[in-house]
Amino acid sequence: MEKNSKKQIPLRVSENLYAELERWAADEFRSVNGQIEYLLTECVKYRKKGAKGLTEERAED
Repeated sequence: MEKNSKKQIPLRVSENLYAELERWAADEFRSVNGQIEYLLTECVKYRKKGAKGLTEERAED
């Protein structure tokens, strides 16, 4: 598989969530698909920071 190839997955979301994603994507000049990919990428980066970083952030709240 090529490095830049993309995997297609079926995704079901509620109409309300889709509408929110659609508005958010428009605000950031992305397609809904692009917005979902961006959000998932950011979540994975955040998670990779590790539990230590998450624990420290929660302690600050």
